[in-house]
Amino acid sequence: MPTLAYVGPNPLLASSSNMAGLLWRKRLTNSRFTLVTVCVVITGGLGYVDYLTGYEQTFLLFYLVPIGLGTWFGNFWIGFTFSVMSIGAWVVSDVAAGVPTAGLWNIGMALGSYTVFTSLLSKLRTLLNELDQRVRDRTAALKREMAERERLDQEIAEVADRERRRLGQNLHDSLGQHLTGTALAAQVLRDKLADRSGAEVADADKVVHYIEEGIDLTRNLARGFFSPELEADGLNVALQGLAENISERFRVPCTFNGDDAVHVGDATTATQLYYIAQEAVINAVKHASANRIDIELAQSGQKLTLVVSDDGRGFPEKLPEPPGLGLRLMAHGASLIGGKLAIARNREGGTLVTCKLNKNQPVH
Repeated sequence: MPTLAYVGPNPLLASSSNMAGLLWRKRLTNSRFTLVTVCVVITGGLGYVDYLTGYEQTFLLFYLVPIGLGTWFGNFWIGFTFSVMSIGAWVVSDVAAGVPTAGLWNIGMALGSYTVFTSLLSKLRTLLNELDQRVRDRTAALKREMAERERLDQEIAEVADRERRRLGQNLHDSLGQHLTGTALAAQVLRDKLADRSGAEVADADKVVHYIEEGIDLTRNLARGFFSPELEADGLNVALQGLAENISERFRVPCTFNGDDAVHVGDATTATQLYYIAQEAVINAVKHASANRIDIELAQSGQKLTLVVSDDGRGFPEKLPEPPGLGLRLMAHGASLIGGKLAIARNREGGTLVTCKLNKNQPVH
């Protein structure tokens, strides 16, 4: 025995029906000729059906269809015109069907009811149009505000990056060279004291040592502010240098794990990812007392993921209000490149900072 299976609505047919409805709505709104033609056809059809059913059955309620269409897609006067035409069709159909008499009172009541309906519907349509226009204006203004904010964010990021590079260059070229010259002068002084067998040789050695430490500190600071590798899309090289710099400067083991095949291809994206990693690493060293830090850069298809993990004290369960400047800088940098920043407690203890983004995501 054959079984009956329920066949649901065909999505293609539903889509075609929706498209046809939108097309007719557009035609009725934009073409007065089409609107008038449709309303005339409906009014004439209702009048003919009214004639067939006889004058005992009133069709006054059904005439609201062409009146409503004319008012909604046209204006009050089109709706009022079809109110008069509907009254005429109603009277003619009843007379043709053999009505004994057509009362002027009934005609006046019907026309008054149609006029009130047309006026209310027209005012409702005007109100909805005004609300719709306000929504469109507000949406356009919001889009302009968002575009302006994105432009300002991008401009601020460019200025901040330019100032970082300028400061790093000044540290390297000006202060670094000045300290180097000071170290040479101190070394010459130390050698002269040594030739005279002066008792101050040990003190001179300390001065030379302190100046050399200042030179190393200046170079490390300059390297943190200025990363020329990012200009050539060398994010891997820059992150590797960051790990080595942290290990040397703070004596905290910091490793970088990244595939050489990962190429960001966009200097702005590479720069912001580098600064996110730098901020996360500095926070791990200074605030979390981490003993080990790992930086990882991975790519899966068009998805790019930067992960910085440490074994420090861990992120607090409740973030401070407002969040610190470092957290805001990382979140702002992620938003500039269309990424999502997540900060959570690591399972093994410590903090896990993750930034995920799509390489096809437009940079703001």
